[in-house]
Amino acid sequence: MDNTVTVILIGILEGLTEFLPISSTGHLIIASSLLSLNGAEVKAFLVVIQLGAILAVCWHQRLTICNAVRELPHKKWDSFATKIAAAFIPTACIGLMFHDLIKTYLFSPISVSCALILGGIVIIWVEHKNKTPVVIEPTDITVTQAIKIGFFQALAIFPGVSRSGATIIGGLTIGLSRKTATLFSFLLAIPTMFAATIFDLTQTPELLTASALPALSLGFCVAFITALMTVKVLINFVSKHSFKPFGYYRIIFGVMILLTWESGLIAWPSV
Repeated sequence: MDNTVTVILIGILEGLTEFLPISSTGHLIIASSLLSLNGAEVKAFLVVIQLGAILAVCWHQRLTICNAVRELPHKKWDSFATKIAAAFIPTACIGLMFHDLIKTYLFSPISVSCALILGGIVIIWVEHKNKTPVVIEPTDITVTQAIKIGFFQALAIFPGVSRSGATIIGGLTIGLSRKTATLFSFLLAIPTMFAATIFDLTQTPELLTASALPALSLGFCVAFITALMTVKVLINFVSKHSFKPFGYYRIIFGVMILLTWESGLIAWPSV
């Protein structure tokens, strides 16, 4: 990752897509394929810039996080931190079980495009059926509901599904308001993405070299700034609109990838 423009573009892409229900992993796989970015060093770079996006959410939700930590000794099993932990457990267990299998066989533009299209259809269908929410505030979520959302998030181990998309749509199906589902998705992303990032970095610690530091630092900062802006815009958007536009975008984008592959315009690698 010696090209500064490429580093900035990938950092923007990570920050822009990480918390939108359009799959950051899917977009990064496609971008990497188009730009011919491959190798262990590129994978390490993509992992590190995720930290920038994570910290953007930590900063944006710092008051909620502090309150959750303060209430933990008093409420314990009914605390908000406990609910986040309960939602994280299904993802952690399923992710560890299938991590290597998924990365080996499904990290390709074609499989991503199929997941994008299917996920887009699901988003539109759920929004069409969406009823009046019964859970208005994140703190009103029960432990049982949190666990259910955790299983929805586990679907995001398949590239192209979208972690935020799975948790948000899962939240809507069990009665959360759009804003609450989005906020809970943001907060659940913190332990989930930290765990995934640390796990990936432990696999290739030798790639975090001094020579790679400039690119890593730049990508990290760009991802942080872009993610912080995206989170703020998304919260305002879902307060007034549905998620249908993201569903349509996923379908159009996925179909474009399949059409370019079928026509031979772009030689996308297959699974």
